[in-house]
Amino acid sequence: MGHSVKRKEDARFLHGKGNYTDDVKLPGMLHMVIVRSPYAYAKILSINKEKALAIDGVLAVITGEDLAQYNLHWMPTLLSDSQMVLPTDTVMHQSQEVCAVIATDRYIAVDGAEAVDVQYEPMKAIVDPFKARDEDAPLLRPDKEGQKDNHIYHWERGEREKTDAAIAAADVVVKQRIHLPRIHVASIETCGVVASYDKDTEKMLIYLTSQAPHAIRTILALVAGHVGLSEEKIRIIAPDIGGGFGGKVPVYPGYVIAIAASFLIGKPVKWIEDRSENLVNGFARDYHMDCELAATKDGKIQAFKVSTLADHGYTDSSANPSKYPTGMFSICTGSYDYEHAFAELDAVYTNKAPGGVAYRCSFRVTEAVHAIERMVDMLAAKIGKDPALLRMENFIKKDQFPYASPLGWSYDSGDYEQTLQKALDMVGYADYKKEQAEKRAQGKLMGIGICTFTEVVGAGPSKDFDILGIKMFDSAEIRVHPTGKVLARFGTKSQGQGHETTYAQILAEELGIPYTDIEIDEGDTDTAPYGLGTYASRSTPTAGAAAAIASRKLRDKGKKIAAHLLEVSEEDIEWEVGKYFVKGAPEKSKTIQDVAFAAYTNFPQGMEPGFEATHYYDPPNLTFPNGAYICVVEVDEETGAIDVKRFVAIDDCGNIINPMIVEGQVHGGLTQGIAPAMYEGIVYDDEGNVLNGTLMDYLVPTAVESPHWETGHTITPSPHHPLGAKGVAESPTVGAPPAIANAIIDALYPLGIKHLDIPITPDKVWDAIQVAKAKV
Repeated sequence: MGHSVKRKEDARFLHGKGNYTDDVKLPGMLHMVIVRSPYAYAKILSINKEKALAIDGVLAVITGEDLAQYNLHWMPTLLSDSQMVLPTDTVMHQSQEVCAVIATDRYIAVDGAEAVDVQYEPMKAIVDPFKARDEDAPLLRPDKEGQKDNHIYHWERGEREKTDAAIAAADVVVKQRIHLPRIHVASIETCGVVASYDKDTEKMLIYLTSQAPHAIRTILALVAGHVGLSEEKIRIIAPDIGGGFGGKVPVYPGYVIAIAASFLIGKPVKWIEDRSENLVNGFARDYHMDCELAATKDGKIQAFKVSTLADHGYTDSSANPSKYPTGMFSICTGSYDYEHAFAELDAVYTNKAPGGVAYRCSFRVTEAVHAIERMVDMLAAKIGKDPALLRMENFIKKDQFPYASPLGWSYDSGDYEQTLQKALDMVGYADYKKEQAEKRAQGKLMGIGICTFTEVVGAGPSKDFDILGIKMFDSAEIRVHPTGKVLARFGTKSQGQGHETTYAQILAEELGIPYTDIEIDEGDTDTAPYGLGTYASRSTPTAGAAAAIASRKLRDKGKKIAAHLLEVSEEDIEWEVGKYFVKGAPEKSKTIQDVAFAAYTNFPQGMEPGFEATHYYDPPNLTFPNGAYICVVEVDEETGAIDVKRFVAIDDCGNIINPMIVEGQVHGGLTQGIAPAMYEGIVYDDEGNVLNGTLMDYLVPTAVESPHWETGHTITPSPHHPLGAKGVAESPTVGAPPAIANAIIDALYPLGIKHLDIPITPDKVWDAIQVAKAKV
């Protein structure tokens, strides 16, 4: 651990030997293409299959009515709502699945989909979540028992009365409505499935782009058990996955349709999204946040309050905090020591695709940090205090950990002052402040933005977290073969994080077996121990911990075997990495490989043979990484163009297993962070049409748009984690957007521009400048 060894998995990826879902080709495999609605809200008057079925090679057209015969036309979301698989009478968002064509070839299936004649009666869509709450708004989910309006739930946490009183009595209060728009995951690989049902064995084999294959298997069994598809007969294999970021956690209707088709037809069925399907059918965020921050006149933060309206589209597939306690703002109140906080969240249905997908920390910290950090910058501007100094004066101090946050969670460790100071020193903050003053005197627009944040990752603990009742533990199973080589299996699933290397390094550290002698296996529900998958930066905090504890179980057994081999008592045996030796006589020793061989050939009488261990780890707490990011920008007043001159990111993710992998995760996350800050945002018109539904007009940043990322680290180990690790992958997507937004607003502040919602695009900046000039 702690070394930048090259990734074990890179050789096959770099040589084009990755094995993705679309690479799977089974004998007799059929292909599925989905017919999608052009309308956001419409009655289905008829679906005419005749022309499609007349095409040579088209075998079936599956509708909602067909699935309804098996009660498969609706399914549960992962977080306790329900979602159409295929509609029987009404479509609820543009591009919703209407029916599916099964054919012998994908191109034939496309022709068949184009030949299906669907007649609609369009209705007035609800796009604005505030209008969805109007008394005269049409009821979008009459299928839900007891649903009388478009309100999904109300949730709150904290002390409303005390927070309101603190705000009312404060010297200074800043208020702002902040919107984080919908953004798209934009993975390299789209979603897909190959389902193969064997009628003779009654077993279903599913290749799936899934971040959580075990949980998906259980959910499929719960949905389809009534038709004979029980859990022991379902095998899910998640092969290599080209990016997940949370977007490959849910069960999508296309998965269920393909599985149902294979079950009914008895042949393998493949469905792979095209890029446009992927881009318009699953989103993160879409939160409207009314924020208030109260402080003394010299800047001591006293209270924070946020009231949020969340647009979840027609199905709540988000982390409903009444079911899942990490919902919006429930954990994160920032890095600051203040007494009072209150957060409330209302969610509504609209005629949009399901929202709330867990895009790399959405729904628990991304939105919270953005709101808090924008408000802290607004406070600094209002009282005329340097934003870095204001943060330093309000930080939770390192001797206050574990820290009980105002909303009831316990932060594990941190040294926020050290992290921010390192960022300030690296960027040369004082010099940039001087340069900024000089440029402002010349009428030029230069801004410096800071974001300091506390992340929260590693879901479990099981007492707080579950998916449809399945507790969020995770697992590791270690098998050491007689020759000292290792096969280790995990309940997580990598989508590019480097698990094969990271887990091997953990085991090498714990057992002293070279990481090159350790094989890592994930994603096959028939072989891997049950786990809840990879998201929420939980792999190292949960499965990594499970690996460490399982290794220590092996070391304990190995100590007994070493004592037997060395003919001494167990109390006389000591351990150093890779070797047992006799206390006081280090020359008398046995390697871990010697012990592993003896576990099969020369073990003590009465001991169970073999050298294997399994552990299911239920963490006692979440882990709380933190960071300090600083961005320097220049804005062209004539065009609104934004030039990111510098970006420094300092992260504290606890003890680091592989610095190179961590740096790669931070680089990728920062690029995903600049995306919503300056480029990405799904745009709807009043009829519910997506206006930027292709990569020609949905702007995903490339290497050209990405600045040179400057990264660094501080380390405060997590006191409760077996390795002292915390997790890092989502931190940069949390910290980058507010740092960039703060920098841009800082540049524009001399013109009287105090806030812009992201994405802050050149045209948005130019418009704001023109409005500001008109007021002068």
